[in-house]
Amino acid sequence: MINQTTYVTRREAFGGNSFARNRNTVRHTKKSLGSISQIVIVSMLTLVFGLIYVAEGTKATGFDYELSSVESEISEMSAKKDDLAVEKARLTSVAAAKNSTVAAVMEDATVTGYVAE
Repeated sequence: MINQTTYVTRREAFGGNSFARNRNTVRHTKKSLGSISQIVIVSMLTLVFGLIYVAEGTKATGFDYELSSVESEISEMSAKKDDLAVEKARLTSVAAAKNSTVAAVMEDATVTGYVAE
């Protein structure tokens, strides 16, 4: 980009358009960033956005590890629940068999002898 110097009067800057006596002229220079400054700014923005991306990615990974540990704990608890349900069914069936009228009429099993050949 070429720097262009433009001379205008103060009044021309406010809407006038001519040089006249007792009117001060002011030199205005367009200001722009150099190519190196632009490269540095773009590099810094890229670095900042990259760091934000990495920080959010590690946060998501941490949540994933926490979620997997909670899921494993849930699966262990459900396995224990199933085991306890089986144990409950076994104990209730034994108690029901002891208290039934059919079991009260039965005789205790005894060994009467062995058959030898």
